[in-house]
Parts: sequence; structure tokens; C-alpha cells
Amino acid sequence: MKWKIWILVPIVYGVFTLWYFNWQGPITAAEVDRYMAAFDEVEGSKHTDSATFRTFLEADDGSEFVMLNQVQLHAGQIAHPLTAKPIGASDLVAGYFEPFALSLFKRGGHPVFQATTIGGNVDSWNAEANVGFGLTGMMRYKSRRDLIELILDPAFADAHIYKLAAIERTVSYPTHVEISFALRPPITVLLVLILLASLAQNLSSLSNRQ
Repeated sequence: MKWKIWILVPIVYGVFTLWYFNWQGPITAAEVDRYMAAFDEVEGSKHTDSATFRTFLEADDGSEFVMLNQVQLHAGQIAHPLTAKPIGASDLVAGYFEPFALSLFKRGGHPVFQATTIGGNVDSWNAEANVGFGLTGMMRYKSRRDLIELILDPAFADAHIYKLAAIERTVSYPTHVEISFALRPPITVLLVLILLASLAQNLSSLSNRQ
């Protein structure tokens, strides 16, 4: 009977892969047209070049990507865009980011990396226009379809005003991770499942001996 414990490993991992990986394939041309028609109507599209974003969707290969975000928050207290009460920029952003991160997680996305700048440019040339950023963050998206659907989600239709109020300047662009020594979720989850199954089997063996 002990071997039956191991049946759960592929079952649970299979459920994980259904959530974590994109099984719908690349965005179709018809989807691009439909998404872009809606995208041009949302408030957040004002700060994104429509042609650049369309090209990104049209080049979809169905794989995951990581959005790199560089952010400079306003210093000190700022006025809340609705109540006008003083609030810290980081607190205002957190009010938007927390529900967004939850929706992203439901779609198989998650934070990858976040760092705070602790000094000026150490090595730089031909980059005089680079004014620098205080924060750098990376978010994993399961697919480009998930990105555009999150952007068009009515739940975040009014969120752009909070970002504009809290963020002094920002640059975001999609990237493909080529080298990383971090243990990624597909490997981590599999290792944890194997470990739990091994522990369960050993505990079962000990209880049977007593």
C-alpha cells in the first residue's frame, strides 16, 4: 500500500502544470485585433506605444516571459488621488499592486526579483539621458495573452490613477530569461512533492513497525 503514496506525485504535479504553463498556444491574429481594439480604449494605454505593443502580441510564440520594471517613486508624502489625504507613495502603490499580484498569481504569474538601488551608476557610457530608478522588479507572466487580459480586466480599470500619482517615472519592457541560477517553480514543486511523498512513506513504515 505504501507505493500508492507516489501516485499523488504525478497527479498533483499535473494539476500544477495545468495552472503554471500556457496550454492555449500563441495569440491568434483575430485575438490581436480584438485585444488591440479594447486596449486603445483603456486609460493605461496612453503611456504605451500602440504599434510597439501590437508587434509584441503578434510575435507571440506562446512561451512565458518576464516583465522588467524600473520605477522611481515620488519622495515623501503625496496626495491621494481620490481623498487628497497625504499618503506615502509606496503605500499607494501597494494598494494597487496587492490585488494585481493576486490576479497575476491566479494566472500562473508571480514576482521573480525585486531590488532597491543603493548607489549611482558605477559603469556607464553613452547613457547621459539615464536618470536612474530607485526600484527594479521582475514579474513572470505565463503568456502574452495573460498580460493583455490583465490590462483589460475591469477590476483594474481605475488603478492607473494610483500609479500616476505614486510613480514619478517608470520604464517597463518584456524580457526572456536566458541564464538564471534560481530554482524555478517547476523544479521546486517537483522536488517538494518527492520529499513529501518520501516522508509520508517513511512515516507509514515506522507506524507499521510499532
